[in-house]
Amino acid sequence: MSSRTVIRGGLVVTASDEMHADVLVEDGRVAALAATGTPAAEAFTAERVMDARGKYVIPGGVDGHTHMEMPFGGTYAADTFETGTRAAAWGGTTTIVDFAIQSVGHSLREGLDAWHAKAEGNCAIDYGFHMIVSDVNQETLKEMDLLVEEGVTSFKQFMAYPGVFYSDDGQILRAMQRAAGNGGLIMMHAENGIAIDVLVEQALARGETDPRFHGEVRKALLEAEATHRAIRLAQVAGAPLYVVHVSATEAVAELTRARDEGLPVFGETCPQYLFLSTDNLAEPGFEGAKYVCSTPLRPREHQAALWRGLRTNDLQVVSTDHCPFCFSGQKELGRGDFSKIPNGMPGVENRMDLLHQAVVDGHISRRRWIEIACATPARMFGLYPKKGTIAPGADADIVVYDPHAEQVVSAETHHMNVDYSAYEGRRITGRVETVLSRGEPVVTEREYTGRKGHGVYTPRATCQYLN
Repeated sequence: MSSRTVIRGGLVVTASDEMHADVLVEDGRVAALAATGTPAAEAFTAERVMDARGKYVIPGGVDGHTHMEMPFGGTYAADTFETGTRAAAWGGTTTIVDFAIQSVGHSLREGLDAWHAKAEGNCAIDYGFHMIVSDVNQETLKEMDLLVEEGVTSFKQFMAYPGVFYSDDGQILRAMQRAAGNGGLIMMHAENGIAIDVLVEQALARGETDPRFHGEVRKALLEAEATHRAIRLAQVAGAPLYVVHVSATEAVAELTRARDEGLPVFGETCPQYLFLSTDNLAEPGFEGAKYVCSTPLRPREHQAALWRGLRTNDLQVVSTDHCPFCFSGQKELGRGDFSKIPNGMPGVENRMDLLHQAVVDGHISRRRWIEIACATPARMFGLYPKKGTIAPGADADIVVYDPHAEQVVSAETHHMNVDYSAYEGRRITGRVETVLSRGEPVVTEREYTGRKGHGVYTPRATCQYLN
């Protein structure tokens, strides 16, 4: 049975256009757009009509970097695929790309199958997977080709976390060479983990155990050095490179230089680096543990370089790196030793709102908001134009957004399965009102109307900036 929805009178904002238009949705897809008040728009008929006057109508957000149910440091990220995707929907995100993990000594396939089992039937919104490659060998390299063919087209490696996810330069080069051949995109956690481990050991020996020392040992220069090395290894391999969670001025400079040389190098930052700083890591008592993530929060002066990078397109994407651990019982594992605090922060519900606040504050334009949060991640990870835009044929992943509503961010009212908010008490202008996922209302006028199992696995094409 056909189902139709019309969204009337809103300002439709995509990465390329803004227009007052009515949107016709049919059978889960965008069927047509027409300027509000024109005969074409008046001819749209449907069982469900939504009044979006005075509101924005925007594509659902695409969060290309989440970690649901991720094992880390003897515990697990607090959000399941069920709770995490529900919270994402509340925040106006309608697609996530999560990370399946290869454990050392195991195959990529085993890791991918384990993540499929966690997610299948549990998600409120659509999802895809990247693959974390922890063990590069001949079998792994062959598997990379097979994964690209079936829609897992990006592979993450770590220059950090020796003994866990770490790859050395030779392993990285081999994986990059394989990606150059099969069309995959290498994503890099760029920090010099070997050097950082020395600094951690030295800090603890001096009795420097508080959360703020997490930020001091993971130096910006070691992020920049690793970013530089990743860029040059990718250049040698003839492969594209996507650097995740860029946090430091010096690392942005490395990306800018590479892009000025015409290299296929891309960068992502996250809301925590744009809105938080080492001031949070230094909060009294053990409160700073809430803000422990890697790369770490930087001194506030780094924020200007990140905003500038987003405006100049030297940084292209804002994802969350959503990896929540509860303060009580999880972050507390690191009392007396900052190196044992689980690394990660909640944010999947806050990204779209925080970036709208950046529009209000004059950091970015409305269209750039949609570009960095919806369209570019969809293109980067082979989901466009199915995801990331409002155009005929696109999935009807649509958010009616009230740009004038005011809210105060709080753990009391958020929907993430974590006992604190990284943005507690922050006042924001703008709020999600209604969310459609493939035409189905997941949030309806601030009421959750979705269900687990609505979200489906979405295979991806290769990076659309390389074709």
